[in-house]
Amino acid sequence: MFVEEKLDLSRKWDKTFPQNKNVDHEKITFHNRYGITLAADLYKPKNSKDKLPAIAVSGPFGAVKEQASGLYAQTLATYGFLTIAFDPSFTGESGGKPRYVASPDINTEDFCAAVDFLATRGDVDENKIGILGICGWGGMALNAAAIDTRIKATVTSTMYDMSRVNAFGYFDSLDEENRYKLKEELNKQRTIDYKNNDYALAGGVVDPLPEDAPQFVKDYFSYYKTKRGYHIRSLNSNNGWNKTSSLSFINMPILTYSNEIKNAVLMIHGENAHSCYFSKDAFKKLKGDNKQLMIIPNAVHVDLYDNLKVIPFDKIVEFYKKYLDV
Repeated sequence: MFVEEKLDLSRKWDKTFPQNKNVDHEKITFHNRYGITLAADLYKPKNSKDKLPAIAVSGPFGAVKEQASGLYAQTLATYGFLTIAFDPSFTGESGGKPRYVASPDINTEDFCAAVDFLATRGDVDENKIGILGICGWGGMALNAAAIDTRIKATVTSTMYDMSRVNAFGYFDSLDEENRYKLKEELNKQRTIDYKNNDYALAGGVVDPLPEDAPQFVKDYFSYYKTKRGYHIRSLNSNNGWNKTSSLSFINMPILTYSNEIKNAVLMIHGENAHSCYFSKDAFKKLKGDNKQLMIIPNAVHVDLYDNLKVIPFDKIVEFYKKYLDV
């Protein structure tokens, strides 16, 4: 019998968004099949009594549940859904060692484990479960939907294909020679890490911001270095992730079997987002008339993190209600 790790969870409201008084909130834990205990915030409409449709939310990559995923989860709860926003393995308040590691396999499993948790709750209709992945966790959500038939409806918001960007760089800029150099560099780092008995961190937000930084880097900076997106536990705004995590993404494309997803998918992306090509190309692989791609005019990548004037919650709710049969 699996015994969950006891996690040290914050009991104060330490989110980047205000609490909604029409929604009940509690901290919960669940475990995945790698034996890692995950931390989550559960949101539920006040005074709800019947079994509810449920949605598990995570992302962006390097962020924590106190940021965008929590905002999505709380907002969806106001529409009648029971939701959880969870920290992926190795990040935030969730368990897993070493810290700040990413894995296409384990992080896909995190979504499936969230479905395990929701499907076994007495206040959830196990036949009406959806997931929502933001940014890098949009790709993980699609990957989970390709393997987990219990997931009836999947939404991705400003999706990143983490395998593709790690293997080929932004805008597929790396050729074969430079890909090999990248792998050489990362594998040398593995040797250094082992000698040091520690792991080098990379990523995070560049600071100070170079004058010639691309616009999307400036967008990230303005998001993560201000109260909008900063959280002490967020990798993107505080630490950085394990540098050699990129190796697993390079070698394991996460969207290989996305063409096999039979249940409904809604992909949302900003028209002016530097990452829009990820969603457009991923959408081309999907099959069936229950797949939708929505491009938001003039929106940049971080607009879909927390800008309530841009995030199309009305369309997201309409989608979930239709395909979760609410």
